[in-house]
Amino acid sequence: MKNVTTAVVDGDHQAYEDQHVHAVYDQIASHFSSTRYKPWPIISAFLNSLPTGWVGLDSGTGNGKYLPLPADRPGSVLTIGLDRSWNLLQIAKHAGSDAGVLVTREVVFGDVLGNGWRPGAFDYAISIATIHHLASPQRRKLAVQRLLQCVSPSHGRILIYVWAIEQDHLSKRNIPVYEGGDGLDGKDVFVPWVMAQQTSTRNQEKKCQLREQDGSWDEEHAAQIPVYNRYYHMFAIGELTKLAQEAAREMGLVVSPPITDRSNELGCEIARDGWERSNYYVELRRWKT
Repeated sequence: MKNVTTAVVDGDHQAYEDQHVHAVYDQIASHFSSTRYKPWPIISAFLNSLPTGWVGLDSGTGNGKYLPLPADRPGSVLTIGLDRSWNLLQIAKHAGSDAGVLVTREVVFGDVLGNGWRPGAFDYAISIATIHHLASPQRRKLAVQRLLQCVSPSHGRILIYVWAIEQDHLSKRNIPVYEGGDGLDGKDVFVPWVMAQQTSTRNQEKKCQLREQDGSWDEEHAAQIPVYNRYYHMFAIGELTKLAQEAAREMGLVVSPPITDRSNELGCEIARDGWERSNYYVELRRWKT
């Protein structure tokens, strides 16, 4: 079980993220990627529902595991991956390649808060496990606005996932308990990433596991294993949906289902939201009358 600790965000938020997010992912890129290979069902279904020929953005693509989807219609849509980690992008560039068959994906080095796309450039956008790495409410809101800006104002679709305070029984994370508060705000935490230690034989690996289980895992040995603390804002129930609504309203969008009896309206619909396996998600749909 990973010991999650409370984080105190202070000083320059960009510098804070550079130290506690970007630098960490460049260090752990290869090991991190080896643990991130199975697409989540709702995200897979979202990508599979897109019309053939659509072009989209994966903002914070990581190792690019969603770039090859949909699996049953390969090549039917084009997803461009954007990430701040150069080392992860090198992996994402060839996501989905098989042995002997190298596939090259479209990836871009950049920041999720950047404004490098023309308005409405994409048909869809996804942001999976990314916005929770931004160190202030304003920066998290801006990231949502960048997604709203970059998709079509008439038909753009967006799917956002963030980590939730409410972890399921399969989670490896222990979230610290806070006293007081109204329960509407999330928690700023450090989540450790423990680098796997290589062993030369299966017997050595089993021996190490047994030593850990019976309590003989000595502190000196444990201290030799690199641990990297990553900053997260763990979202509370309803917080992501509220963030999306505020982001849209600040852009002058009507937050509601499409209004058919009025013309010249720009809006954003909360198509659905929910919780899945220790994550909150929200799907947004842009509309224009």
